[in-house]
Amino acid sequence: MDTKIITTCQNCKQNFVIEPEDFAFYNRIQVPPPTFCPDCRSQRRMTWRNERTLYHSKCAATGKNIISMFDPENPIVVYNRDHWWSDNWDQLATGRDYDFSKPFFIQFRELLEKAPLPNLANTNVVNSDYGNHNEGLKNCYLVYASYTNENLSYSSGAVDCKDSCDLYITEKVEQCYELALSGPMNKCSFTYNSADCLDSHFLDSCENLINCLGCVNIKKKSHHIFNQPYSKEDYKKELERLDLGSYSSLQAFKKRYADFKKDFPHRYTTMVKSQDSTGDVIINAKNCKDSFDIYGNVEDCRYVIHGLDQKDAYDAYGFGANASLLYEVVDSGIDASNYKFTDYVHGCHNIEYAYACHFSDNLFGCVGLRKKKYCILNKQYSKEEYEALVPKIKKHMDEMPYIDKKGGAYKYGEFFPAELSPFTYNETIAQEYFPLNKTSANEKGFGWKELKEKNYQPTIKTSELPDHIKDTSEDITKEVIACAHMDSPTGGCEEQCTGAYKITAQELQFYKKFNYPLPRLCSNCRHYQRLKQRNPFRLWHRKCQCAGTHSENGKYQNVIEHIHGNTHCENDSETPYSPDRPETIYCGQCYQTETQ
Repeated sequence: MDTKIITTCQNCKQNFVIEPEDFAFYNRIQVPPPTFCPDCRSQRRMTWRNERTLYHSKCAATGKNIISMFDPENPIVVYNRDHWWSDNWDQLATGRDYDFSKPFFIQFRELLEKAPLPNLANTNVVNSDYGNHNEGLKNCYLVYASYTNENLSYSSGAVDCKDSCDLYITEKVEQCYELALSGPMNKCSFTYNSADCLDSHFLDSCENLINCLGCVNIKKKSHHIFNQPYSKEDYKKELERLDLGSYSSLQAFKKRYADFKKDFPHRYTTMVKSQDSTGDVIINAKNCKDSFDIYGNVEDCRYVIHGLDQKDAYDAYGFGANASLLYEVVDSGIDASNYKFTDYVHGCHNIEYAYACHFSDNLFGCVGLRKKKYCILNKQYSKEEYEALVPKIKKHMDEMPYIDKKGGAYKYGEFFPAELSPFTYNETIAQEYFPLNKTSANEKGFGWKELKEKNYQPTIKTSELPDHIKDTSEDITKEVIACAHMDSPTGGCEEQCTGAYKITAQELQFYKKFNYPLPRLCSNCRHYQRLKQRNPFRLWHRKCQCAGTHSENGKYQNVIEHIHGNTHCENDSETPYSPDRPETIYCGQCYQTETQ
């Protein structure tokens, strides 16, 4: 189609645009255009990915105690991962004929409840069982969606990191604490959107700093506090005077820093070495539109999040690694091509509607298969039989669509319905990026899991913890600490709070070594605090707010003359900062001038 069209999302009833280049991609991979808007498509995919909610369970084959991402009360057959990857069971035992008397998605859900699944989506992990969707981890604890890390705790989206704690979307960091969207870094803490820094703390949008504290929008500096230079000796004295190993002192400094940085301009987006792209946190990409958290070598993609090394993809979360032609996928890729509607599928080619399949070719509607070809609903076919039956199934999907609880129709071309997911809404990453309460989730047709009463009792409140890390004894590792959110007057939160937490011996050693006070929130609530720092996965069209010598809201005075002089900048852009937010937004040119 040569022109764009405006259509209405069948889920949220809002209008959205399908561009000519979108139609070109859909035609190329032979799928109909979507009937859900981009946000609803993203939310729907995320309801099929549970990263952080783990359960104690038993392997259905061996009876062994396991940690699982599947609630043991769900009718899902779960194997210990080592057994699942072995040849000690028949993968095709659950295969069945396609039934043209009922919708495809009903048949897929029935298969999903019978075909054995691995307890966790981990690969090549050593001493790192408490975590999920990881690869190449060693000695890691409560780490999620991460790759090639060692001695890491309480982190998500970490790549090539070591000896660190409480990270979110970081790369190549060592001996760091409480970082978000940052890296490479060494011996740094409480930083956001910063890179190539050493022995520095409380940074926002900084680069190449050494021994700096509480800085914003500066580069290639050393011994600065609140963007002001100090001598080496005075810097050391001031750091000692602040004494951030005290929890009360740390909280006071956090407030002071928040007040300091609130009026600085923000770059309209974070984008490095990228061409013809829109989105946020994009590195080394070309022609990537409406995309976020892209880590390199991604080209000709749209509506994608959290990926690398990918060409030609639409609508993906956790994708890539030498992959091409992916559409409506979650946790999919790794030496892959031509995926449509997949979840946790790697090393495959020509796959449609599959869950937890690996190293296979030509599958349709399959669950939990490895090294298989030409299978439909886990039943083996010849090449000729497969190629004859698949078009008939697609036609049947159009003639007999699945109808969800809200009346939405799922024909061929739609991702799996959220209500058929093996996870409830608040178990999944959908709750992180599209947060809802129970009432709202139920109104939208999503499942919700009620928190069960814990089989432990906190032995200490956060108000009873020692203020300073130097006064903390080894006995703290024996305590069960009530999360501060549970100890608050409201008595809880919507952040997948675990209610209580413990301090491990390794963790305590880390805090003492780097002079950090004990945390007052459980690891899940700390994760949500880091999430709040980032921008949403949405874009708004806005003009630069540089008014010449100052920002148009009068909060910031420019430090150098801009190319447009005393007149208002005319540049506009796509930005993740919505117009109703208080931040001052500068275009790339004005921001670069201020921070050079």
